[in-house]
Amino acid sequence: MAAQSGKKSVLFVCLGNICRSPIAEAVFTHLVREKGQLDQWEINSAATIDMHVGKRADPRTRACLEKHSVPYGHIVRQVTEGDFTKFQYILGMDHNNISNLKHIQPPNSTATVKLLGSYDPEGKEVIEDPYYGEDSDFERVYQQCVRCCTAFLDAV
Repeated sequence: MAAQSGKKSVLFVCLGNICRSPIAEAVFTHLVREKGQLDQWEINSAATIDMHVGKRADPRTRACLEKHSVPYGHIVRQVTEGDFTKFQYILGMDHNNISNLKHIQPPNSTATVKLLGSYDPEGKEVIEDPYYGEDSDFERVYQQCVRCCTAFLDAV
C-alpha cells in the first residue's frame, strides 16, 4: 500500500479511462517529475466501466499529450475495491464518476473520494468528457487538468 510505504497516492478516474483520467494521470505525473518528487508518489488512473480494459488511451488523448511533450504509456484498467485502501485520493472527473465510485466503495475504504475539478482555481468543478468532441475539447481537458493537478499537488 502506498500509504504504508510512506508515499502519497492518487488515482484519477473517469468512465472509460481513455480520455480524461489518462490526461490527468499523465499531467500529474509530469508535474511531480518536474518537482523531483516522483519517488514520493504512487499515481495511476482507472475506469468505472470495463469497456476498454487492456487497451491504450484514445488516439486524441495521446496526440494531445504528445503535443505538450507529456509522456504517457498507461493501459486501461477498471477501478477495484482494493483501490479504496491502496490510494489516499481517488479523484473523479464528473458527478457520475463520483456516484459510481461511491456505489462500489467498500466499508473499509480509507480513500478520500472527490472531484478533481474541486481543485480548479477557475471554479470549473466538472471536467467534461471530450470523447464525442473535437481536438479542441481534448486541449480544454488538458488545460483544466494542468490547473487542477497543479492546485492538488500544492494542496497535499
